[in-house]
Amino acid sequence: MTSQLSQHPPTTLTRRPRGATLPAHRLPELPGRVAIPEQSRGTPGTPPPLEWFNDAPGPDAERVLQSCLHSPRWARLLAGHRPYPDTASLLAAADEAAYDLPPEEIAEALASERLPSLPEDTYSAAHTALNAAHAAYEAKFGHVFVLCLDGVPEDEVLDRVLENIRSRLANDPEDEHQITKDQLRLLARERLTNTLRGAGP
Repeated sequence: MTSQLSQHPPTTLTRRPRGATLPAHRLPELPGRVAIPEQSRGTPGTPPPLEWFNDAPGPDAERVLQSCLHSPRWARLLAGHRPYPDTASLLAAADEAAYDLPPEEIAEALASERLPSLPEDTYSAAHTALNAAHAAYEAKFGHVFVLCLDGVPEDEVLDRVLENIRSRLANDPEDEHQITKDQLRLLARERLTNTLRGAGP
């Protein structure tokens, strides 16, 4: 399709060093992408994304799903319950499967999250503040900070991220673990929704 679905490589959990970053509200472009055909008005026979997803071989469907949330168990559950009659049914199933992820699957999903770089023209104080906030968060909770920013205007992202990191630093580990699970679920839902709209993550 015209817009391609970026996907995480499923075989490594090694974290690369990061420079100045923003939270993982979208995934970076990576090699080995999986394409979902976009519905085309001008090309007869091109299936819409949901139809393609329902009919795709199991490994292909799972790769698409793992580009939304890097959890093999989550991907297998959703792929194994196809076909879905509509997008709402698929999203509801995605939410339900995400609620039941065990700690090891959450850890694997978090290890695969990558933070996109700040724009080059971002003022240096923002880099410093954001790096310090991320470092403090990871030192306390042992994993990367994640936040779904669906619907947040671009010019408000930095402030929203800093506000949330600082607020969540006050949480105890058990409460933060639950919030992190919820944010991963929301991120997966946003990415899957964009995929089915033909927009990619």
